[in-house]
Amino acid sequence: EGPSATYNIPMALRLTGELDREALRLALTDLVTRHESLRTVYPTHEGKAYQSVRPPEPVELPVVPVTAETLTARLAGLSATPFDLAASLPLRAHLLVLGDQEHVLLLVIHHIASDGWSNAPLFRDLSEAYAARTEGRAPGWEPLPVQYADYALWQQRLMEQDEERQLGFWRETLADLPEEATLPTDRPRPATASNRGSTHTVHGDARLHRALTTLAQDTGATLFMVAQAAVSTLLSRSGAGPDIPLGSPVAGRTDQQLDDLVGFFVNTLVLRTDLTGDPSFRDLLHRVRETDLAAWNHQDLPFDRLVEILNPERTPARHPLFQVMLTLGDTSAEAPGLPGLETAYEFSEVEIAKFDLTFGFAERRDAAGEPGGLDITVEYATDLYDARTIEATADRLVRLLEAAADAPDLPVGELELLSAGERELLLERWAGTVTEGPDAGLGELFAAQAARTPDAVAVVHGTEELTYRELDARANRAAHRLIAEGVRAGSRVALLQERSVDAVVSTLAVVKAGAVYVPLDTRYPMERIQLIVAQSSIGHFLTDTAVDGLQLPADARLLHVAGPDGVGGGQDTGADGGGADASDPGVRVHPDQPVYAMFTSGSTGVPKGVAVTHRNVADLAHQKMYTSGNHTRVLFHSPMAFDASTYEMWVPWLTGGTLVIAPAGHLDTTTYQQLITDHHITALWLTAGLFRLIAEEAPHTFTTVREVWAGGDVVPPEAVRRVMTHNPDITVVNGYGPTETTTFAATH
Repeated sequence: EGPSATYNIPMALRLTGELDREALRLALTDLVTRHESLRTVYPTHEGKAYQSVRPPEPVELPVVPVTAETLTARLAGLSATPFDLAASLPLRAHLLVLGDQEHVLLLVIHHIASDGWSNAPLFRDLSEAYAARTEGRAPGWEPLPVQYADYALWQQRLMEQDEERQLGFWRETLADLPEEATLPTDRPRPATASNRGSTHTVHGDARLHRALTTLAQDTGATLFMVAQAAVSTLLSRSGAGPDIPLGSPVAGRTDQQLDDLVGFFVNTLVLRTDLTGDPSFRDLLHRVRETDLAAWNHQDLPFDRLVEILNPERTPARHPLFQVMLTLGDTSAEAPGLPGLETAYEFSEVEIAKFDLTFGFAERRDAAGEPGGLDITVEYATDLYDARTIEATADRLVRLLEAAADAPDLPVGELELLSAGERELLLERWAGTVTEGPDAGLGELFAAQAARTPDAVAVVHGTEELTYRELDARANRAAHRLIAEGVRAGSRVALLQERSVDAVVSTLAVVKAGAVYVPLDTRYPMERIQLIVAQSSIGHFLTDTAVDGLQLPADARLLHVAGPDGVGGGQDTGADGGGADASDPGVRVHPDQPVYAMFTSGSTGVPKGVAVTHRNVADLAHQKMYTSGNHTRVLFHSPMAFDASTYEMWVPWLTGGTLVIAPAGHLDTTTYQQLITDHHITALWLTAGLFRLIAEEAPHTFTTVREVWAGGDVVPPEAVRRVMTHNPDITVVNGYGPTETTTFAATH
């Protein structure tokens, strides 16, 4: 990625007292002389980088005057300066001077030469060297038994002997790993990550720390495993799925001779957490323990080698194999002592995020060494997340840890995650006030609407119009005929009709007869129709088309639609309805009885029937989102068997609007444009694909439309922008909901 501050490690030490600057500079030279990793550069030869250990040379210690007001910004700027690893040492030192008795020593080390474990030997050696130099002598260290280059050779030999075994483990462990498992983002992921970041810290009290430590001990786990289970649960319940890979560092110092070395020994493991089946938190800990122990037993394979072999899809947009890192440390490390000086760590902020998220747990201990609390810092990519999102996420993590500590045997899906305010937001404010739907069947509700607005236009098809009074009368006559044919309350009536006035009259007639309509798509193959008829226990089959080859149950009747409101039993009646009974059939059904059954493909591809009640449809139509006046003329263009037809038909009918019926068959964008313009359509529903097509080919189609609803798949943001650019007064609504939720469960 070129020069970058992404892997800079800044460490700032405040020094109060009489500082010997020259002794400090000499001590830094001693430190770099002792540790070859700090004087190794990485030039390239024929396109490949190699290590080159430079001979010892004096270390520079530039002096930078600062004030208390400018200190933080100066530390940040110096910490964020990239290294040129091909030519410069991977260590920089600056002495920031606040006064004669107040200094801040800033060391910035590139991650290629150091890791978290290295801080202890680095500062220990620096302290000893400074003490010696203030006394006018060189430090009397014992020579290091090995240097970093020796470790590199050991690692190479180990991999020659054990690589295949470890690779086999990781291939199996990481098979079918999700490409991305992270917290849902506030913004689309950029094509190339900038690695800009920020942090947010929350705290858990001593009681929580003790409880989680006890839980870990009771399950034979560690506090790290508890943290892993909690973070994985948090991500899963936030939408990342049940398969959560986390990155985690391991020290990599498998030989005691490496303990006193400064260098990059750490390796990164991918720890995969399986949350399928909604286990209890205790059971999840057992799963995590088994996973982690196996991973730690195969920790030597370098992460970059693992990525090379597994070869996941590589993109500069995200980290491969995992996007979330987890670490556990402590806050007990004291600042190194320098003779004659008071020392304290000084925070040096680097606004960097190597991953989408890093959850860093740090344990605090009391004077007796007992659990004293947890500091949890979330480092996050500002490309992806807003501060408020991370603040809420961190609060949820603490809440989840408290719930797990109190009730570890609860399924993880039931552990408390939301605050009282978030619950109110989701269940009340965002959901809106519960709409009290009418306590009646759809037949009664339509009749009441017809009585309120008898002369309003209820249906338009081409040049044909029906008022509410006319539609009610036609449906009543058809309902009487259905009842005469044996249709009773609760009967199932299949409807196989093209979009037409007859089709909507038939639908309303079945409802007025108290029966359940089962709409079928005229494009269905006969095998599918046959299967649905058999599964539905159809008593009557109402159609306006030929049904050659259809085999109905022995007690079912085939009825043909004929004339403006006629229903005949085996042949077209041709009745004009003039002498038929146009009064209300008077059939009353309970609103919780089914009004229709629609068949979806289901997850198996086999048709699956979903029954929807009168109350469900009435509640849909009476939602406040339809009271804006924007749904007065709705286009009915969906197939009868598609649940969007529920919205298209019943929302205008139960609110006094007009149903505009599109011609039967396939509609192209030109036809849509003409229909919408000619009939002054104010609202319509489109599949995401059709919305995108019209947005691309004819976005001005929606000139008269006040609201266009789209869904069923991802609605492309660029299509929304294009439609709204050409129609600035339009509202675009993204709707989602399976058939079981009566067309819509959520809208935006």
